[in-house]
Amino acid sequence: MSLKERITDDMKAAMRSGEKERLGAIRMITSAIKQREVDERITLDDAQVLSVIEKMIKQRKESLAQFQAGNRPDLADKESAEIALLQSYMPEQLSDDDLNTMISDAITATGAASIKDMGKVMGIIKGKAQGRADMAAVGAKIKAKLGG
Repeated sequence: MSLKERITDDMKAAMRSGEKERLGAIRMITSAIKQREVDERITLDDAQVLSVIEKMIKQRKESLAQFQAGNRPDLADKESAEIALLQSYMPEQLSDDDLNTMISDAITATGAASIKDMGKVMGIIKGKAQGRADMAAVGAKIKAKLGG
């Protein structure tokens, strides 16, 4: 079953059970997926759906920080619930050890020696770790290993 089908099934289940908050969040996911499909005139595969969900998680985390800073616990709780739902569709996250091993292997495979080679390393890592690791943190780790 594809990720889009799973999301659709979850939406139907939320409708049947009357979970309004969950249903609203799932509808936001399907809306974002459909929007990207219409904009780009393509049908998204699982990897592309994951990137849409990843972007939504990033947006929610930024909003959560703003709501916490603005002393709005009601809105912060709503964002936290949406983040938890979105993360339920993401694959299992890589451990730090696995990520460090993957980065070291990519550096060896590309022959990267300086920060100028970061793009090559990032290209290899992105294909393997997309959706399973925070790519900003991965970039920082690569930069540290390459002496940036």
